[in-house]
Amino acid sequence: MQNKIWTDMFVLALPVLEKVLRPAIVYVFLVAGLRLGGKRELAQLNPFDLVVLLTLSNSVQNAIIGDDNSVTGGIIGAATLLAINYVVVHFLLRHRTLDRLLEGDRDVLIDKGKVNLERLRKEAVTMPELAAAAHRQGFGSLQEVDRAVLEPGGIFSFVGKKPTTEDTRHNELLERLDRITHDLAQLRAG
Repeated sequence: MQNKIWTDMFVLALPVLEKVLRPAIVYVFLVAGLRLGGKRELAQLNPFDLVVLLTLSNSVQNAIIGDDNSVTGGIIGAATLLAINYVVVHFLLRHRTLDRLLEGDRDVLIDKGKVNLERLRKEAVTMPELAAAAHRQGFGSLQEVDRAVLEPGGIFSFVGKKPTTEDTRHNELLERLDRITHDLAQLRAG
């Protein structure tokens, strides 16, 4: 009985090559599928995206491990996934053109304060999601944003509106007029 426990835990039911190929194939499929899903899927998860990712991992589990439930088989599968990911990431670091092709380019969602609704639709980002991302970066509303970019990794980058030189000068003049008005009122009262 005790011998069967150790056999079930550590003896592979499938050949080692199959244990390596299964996770490699699933890895390539998932990377391609997530890339086709858009940048939003990578970092801006809503509850629906989370459910998809959780069920996705469960649905590919048997494809990775096959009929083998041994600890050894699981370790081989996990090690294969980690090794493939390490190789791919380091390969793409040395081949930036290929990396851009696989990850895509950045997407400008707001330019000069104007929201690009077509780009939002393409990336499946809603206005409330965009506004929430702006709030997380310290903006009170989208009206304060000059430029918003969805980076290839799924991260939002925001740049606030800067007052023009004319606006700054106008505000300075208003402040001076307020001070002069205040000083005149004090002179009249005194």
